[in-house]
Amino acid sequence: MGKQIKTSKQMERHLKGMANHYRIEILLLIASRDKLTLEDIIDTLGANAKTIGEHTRRLHHAGLVNKKYRGKFVEHSLSPYGKIFVRFLQLFQTT
Repeated sequence: MGKQIKTSKQMERHLKGMANHYRIEILLLIASRDKLTLEDIIDTLGANAKTIGEHTRRLHHAGLVNKKYRGKFVEHSLSPYGKIFVRFLQLFQTT
């Protein structure tokens, strides 16, 4: 059996998930450092905590970011789909 082809609705979920400059910055940041807490992301980007919290939630909902709970902290890492999108973003950024 071959790989299952994604529907356009499934692809839309991933594309909408990263369709924001903060979300793109978050994806690239996690790719560069991996396993970042929300506080790490907020400090690095210098943005509002509620804003970044909402964007990481949307990235997680879109299947691009994994969350792992460690006590009172939540570690963020790229999902396999997140890694694919980061490769695309990096290629797109430099062409």
